[in-house]
Amino acid sequence: MRNLILIIAMLCFSLPAMAEEEFEVDTIKTSAGDLEITFIGHGTLMFKFGDKIIHVDPVSREADYTLLPRGELVLVTHEHGDHLDPEVLNLVRKENTKIVLTKKCFDKIDEGIVMKNGDVNTFDGIKVEAVPAYNLVHKRDSGQPFHPKGEGNGYVITFGDKRVYVAGDTENIPEMKALKNIDIAFLPMNLPYTMTPEMVADAAKAFMPKVLYPYHYGKTDTKKLVELMKSVKDIDVRIRSME
Repeated sequence: MRNLILIIAMLCFSLPAMAEEEFEVDTIKTSAGDLEITFIGHGTLMFKFGDKIIHVDPVSREADYTLLPRGELVLVTHEHGDHLDPEVLNLVRKENTKIVLTKKCFDKIDEGIVMKNGDVNTFDGIKVEAVPAYNLVHKRDSGQPFHPKGEGNGYVITFGDKRVYVAGDTENIPEMKALKNIDIAFLPMNLPYTMTPEMVADAAKAFMPKVLYPYHYGKTDTKKLVELMKSVKDIDVRIRSME
C-alpha cells in the first residue's frame, strides 16, 4: 500500500514537467540573454525571455494551460476561435498581465490593450509592433476575405537584439514583404485561410528573415517549402510541429 501511495505521488509531481516536455523548444541567443521558443501547436506559441513569459494566441485545444506558466504578456492576433480563447486568458494571466489584442477581440471580451496596424508599444521592456495581417486572394463564398484588411494583427516582438515576427493569419501582403531586419519569422501556411508554400517562399525571399518557421500549417506538406527555399542559403528553414 505504501509503495502504491509513493507511485501515485511521484506521478502527480511529474505531470507538469511531462506536459511541458510534449512540446519542442528552441533556444535563440540574444544580446540580453536566451530566448526560449516553445512550439505549442497551430498558431500558438510561448516565449520565455529572462524571467518573462509571453503567450501568443493561447487556446485550450492546443495545450492544458493549467500546467503551463502564467505570462507577463499575452498577444492575440485576431478574434477567430483558434486564436482567441477567453477562458484560457484567465489561466495564463497574473495580476499585472498585459493582454494585447485587436479591436474585434476587445469587442468580444471587453478587456485588454487594443493595438491596431501600425501601433508600437513597449510592455515590461519588450517592444511590440502591430503589423497588418489579411487576405488578398483567399475568400469565402460570399467574396469576403477570410481575414479582411485592418482587422487582424501580426506582431514584431523585440527580444534584446533579435526581432521576431509572428505573422498571424495572413497572405504574402506588401506590408510583410517590406519588413526589415527580421531575425525570426513565423509564417502561416494552410489553405484556404492563409498561404501556400509558394506564397510563404515568395514572402520570405522578399524580407529575408534569418530563421523561418512555417506554422499554422495544418496538413500542408512542409517539404514543399523546404524545396522552394533550398537555394536561399541565408535563410534557415526550420520545421517544427505546428499543425
